[in-house]
Amino acid sequence: MPRKPRLAVFKFASCDGCQLSLLDCEDELLALAGELEISHFLEASSAVQDGPYDLSLVEGSITTPHDAARIREVRRQSRALVTIGACATAGGIQALRNFRDVREFTRIVYARPDYIETLERSTAIADHVPVDFELRGCPINKAQLLEVLVSFLRRKRPNIPSHSVCVECKRRGIVCLMVARGTACLGPVTHAGCGALCPSFHRGCYGCFGPAESVNTPALAERLEQLGVDRGHRLRLFRSFNANAPEFREESERHEQ
Repeated sequence: MPRKPRLAVFKFASCDGCQLSLLDCEDELLALAGELEISHFLEASSAVQDGPYDLSLVEGSITTPHDAARIREVRRQSRALVTIGACATAGGIQALRNFRDVREFTRIVYARPDYIETLERSTAIADHVPVDFELRGCPINKAQLLEVLVSFLRRKRPNIPSHSVCVECKRRGIVCLMVARGTACLGPVTHAGCGALCPSFHRGCYGCFGPAESVNTPALAERLEQLGVDRGHRLRLFRSFNANAPEFREESERHEQ
């Protein structure tokens, strides 16, 4: 009988939400378990097998020297490595530290900041090792995760859309909030994957899935200004789950000048 491909799931600085998306697959997870050998997944089981692994899913950003070394070992043990979620693909909400002095944060929070060993910046996994595919979201979309896993088993590239949330709104028949209500919305520059969840409840997109391809953030920021959104609010819109994604980071920094 042919050997099943070996799957590993690793956590770095994160909230575990994207790993839970895998557990939320429920019935599909049982089918996947028949096709994959889950060799390392501490969120689900303390039973751990040593590498190498055929596919590693990595959640979380790199924030400490220890994790910077650990991700290199994970990469060495993995034939294919896929990053899952905003933390792993863009540094996550913790990348807000990148815009301030992290030493000041540790001084305020900890009684003995000299005990804290941390990096100045929270960075994506791809800033440290080669990554075979990035799956966006905070958290990731369960259906997209299944697409990634099935594509790996079929030895093809995952069919994950690269268009913006606006396309999802059009497909669902959701009236544009910016046009109809003057609501601040990052949908025009945000990667699809959420099914236009927030706009479906008359809330502007928060950018959970990071920048879409070929986005024009200055044009959106100009439109937001025309709608009366002040500079501080525009800056904060681009500094959330994907604050360190290059397109969002550059736009937010432009509003600090």
